[in-house]
Parts: sequence; structure tokens; C-alpha cells
Amino acid sequence: MTREKTRRLLPTGLRLAPSQVWGNIRLVPVLRDEVRGDLRFARRTYDDALAVVSLKGGLMEPGLKYVSYVPHGLVMSWDNKQAEVVAGTRLQKPDGKVLKAGPFTVRVMHRMARREDKNRLRLLPLHLAMEGFLAMHFGGPEVAWTEYSQEALSHGLDPRSEWSVPGWASAAFDEALRVFEIHEQQVGVLIFKADMLLSACIVSHPEDYRALHRALLEDFYGELLLQYGFLANAADLWLSIDDQRVASMADLRDAVGRMRRDWADFQGFMAGGLFGAEVTTSTVYEAGPFHLERFVTSLVPSEENHIGEVIVRADGTLEYLKTYRLSAAQTRRAYLLKQLAGAGWNLERAAAGLKTTREDLVVRLHNAGFGYLLKESVLREALRHA
Repeated sequence: MTREKTRRLLPTGLRLAPSQVWGNIRLVPVLRDEVRGDLRFARRTYDDALAVVSLKGGLMEPGLKYVSYVPHGLVMSWDNKQAEVVAGTRLQKPDGKVLKAGPFTVRVMHRMARREDKNRLRLLPLHLAMEGFLAMHFGGPEVAWTEYSQEALSHGLDPRSEWSVPGWASAAFDEALRVFEIHEQQVGVLIFKADMLLSACIVSHPEDYRALHRALLEDFYGELLLQYGFLANAADLWLSIDDQRVASMADLRDAVGRMRRDWADFQGFMAGGLFGAEVTTSTVYEAGPFHLERFVTSLVPSEENHIGEVIVRADGTLEYLKTYRLSAAQTRRAYLLKQLAGAGWNLERAAAGLKTTREDLVVRLHNAGFGYLLKESVLREALRHA
């Protein structure tokens, strides 16, 4: 990741419509009033059991790889002429190399975002953000502190892994996507589970959203998608109209308009952990007036945290957004790595920053799955005092 900067994520150019609820799934439509048509997305499907993405070096050369199940990519085209050609197509051109592995196939691909033509870019949605998250402080200690294992000093965090949940794992989510109305100007959706923001998906054009709507089941989500499955339904958001103030059709139209705006404001408040939050962004690609970035929120364990990728037009309009809500455990792991890196990987300094002891920090690293970074003698000593 390069050119990191901090700013607030704002839904510029978008507005929210009243939500639709199915069980404990709440979907909030995202509408765009001004559709410019110069940025379009088309889905490219892959039918492979596994994808290996080469992050450095040549396609089949040894080097850093990202391994995951990748059901589809997005082909992004910009400028009016090419965007019209792409709209509604799937652009199933060869992408990488497919290898046979018994009854399965494995696709080896170049980079998370790869330019394919003058005004065309292929990106792997959400995997782009997850790869950036996994790469945080990936190099490990830069100083050969004696507490760290030889593996950590030589290879850093390699290998680093996280797990997620596919959208189709939730029958309620599947049913909600199937039955809910898609608005004429809808370009995205905010997905809530038990009224906690799970994910956001926004594109530039309503036709592209319609084409991608069911593909939300193929995206991956945080473990929140499977939690609270037996809790009561999402609460109804009741608003009423004061009939004492309605004396004509114009009064009624104004009252309904105010009610819809109040709904939208409240739902925007429910998404306050994302929209308006301060995020750290890194530029991935610049395509004319469009800036593709990936981001992560504060990583403070007591707060709601998201990672994602976003495309912002030069005038600030939000044109594309995909987000993934981190679980509490994923946040704690990233927070620990951030504290270690901020302290130059010195355990005493990192422990002081966390207002704890060196032994407690070692135990927390062990419990978070990073015990392999430390020498066994250091771990044993810390666990003995725990």
C-alpha cells in the first residue's frame, strides 16, 4: 500500500431510502440522483475451486501470493464511449492461467487490480481490501530483537490468514435479496444484521447494481452474518403523520417527504461507524478523475471497525464502495500488530503503550495466534507468570 492518508468517508452524491426488513436482516437502499454514466462495472465470473493471486513477480514465479476462493471479479471501465460498450456485458476474456488439480481447477492470476486496456481495470472486489488488511505490518520486526523467533525475523508474518462467511450461508439474507424491491435510482445497499452494519455495496450506475444485486450472495462477510440468528426480528422504525397538520394533498405530500427524510437520517446514523468515520486510505489506482483506494477504520477494539475499497471522483462524489466488518477478534489482532509496529516491535515499549506488562502482551500475542512470532522460551516464561 502506498501514499497513506487519513480522511473521513463521506456518502457524497448519495441518499438513503427507507429500509426493508426480513427477519433480522435490514437492507437500506442507496440512491443516486445524478448518474453521469462515465464509470461502469461488469461482473466477470470464475468457476474455479481456488484462486492464487500473484502479488509480486511474474504469474508463475515464486513470490508473495494471496490464496482464496474468488467467485467473480469486477471489470471497471471509464469514459463515456468505453463505458457504454461494457455496460451489460460480462467480459469473459481469459484472465490468468487455469491449472487442473484432480477434479478441480485452480486459477493463477496477476495482481488484485490489473489494467486490461486503456480505460479498463479488472479488480477482485473485497479481496483487494482483505489483502491490504493481511499485509498490514506483514514484514514483521525490522530490528533483530532477541525475543522474536528466527521465523519471524526471516519471514515476518508469513503466512497470515483470516476467515470469513459467504453470503449464501444465511438463508435470511438470500431471501431478503430475492424478495425486496429495487428502486429505480438504486445504486447500492447497506446491509444490517440485528441492526448492526454488516457491509455496504455501492456502484456508480443503477443498471450495474441491478446486474450485481444477486452477486452479493457470493461476497464474503464478517462472522456477524452468522451471529444472532435466533434473536428477534429487526425492530420496526415507526414514524407517524400528524393528521392535525394535514389539510390538503400538498400537506400530505410534504409530510410523507419529511417522514422519508427522517427515516434516511436515522439510517445514516445507524451507519455512523462507517460514514463520517475517520479512515486510513491507500491509493491503489488512479483512472482519470477516479481514485481507487482501500481503507481501514481506527482499529480501536472498543469501536466498530471496517475495511473496504472505495472509488471517489475528483469532485468528492462516492462512486464505488465495498466494505467488510471486522470481528472483535480480527480487530484485536490488527490492533496488536499496529501497537507492535508503532513501538518498533520492542515488547517493553509496546506493553507500556498498552498500559500492561511485557508478559501480559506476550500472552495476548499468543492468544491472538501470533505465538509463532516469539521464541518458545519467551512464551513459556510469560505463560508461567500469567
